[in-house]
Amino acid sequence: QVQLVESGGGLVQSGGSLRLSCAASGSFFFLATMGWYRQTPGNERELVALINSGNSTNYSDSVKGRFAISRDNARNTVYLQMNSLKPEDTAVYYCNVAARLTWSRLSNTVYWGQGTQVTVSS
Repeated sequence: QVQLVESGGGLVQSGGSLRLSCAASGSFFFLATMGWYRQTPGNERELVALINSGNSTNYSDSVKGRFAISRDNARNTVYLQMNSLKPEDTAVYYCNVAARLTWSRLSNTVYWGQGTQVTVSS
């Protein structure tokens, strides 16, 4: 069982920056892939960025060069540094974690954070 707590959202002007944090707690063996998704009303939740256990990253084309995902394994936390924010970045951002729960269980279980609102004004 894993609980994810997100923080760092807010209201910023175009060109501003925010850093989102997502801290995992509970009982798990290790955290595999961690990522950020976002969703706007009426749309599907879309991938923003991923980082795996080897620190390999993947970004959606719309945020490449502006956002950076990182993780601190000692703190079980994933971050999303968002720079040069645009109004089209406005969305609810969700943390996502694939966790291996025990030493003996090979499969991962996916967990979602509660979501944090990011609003970029023009």
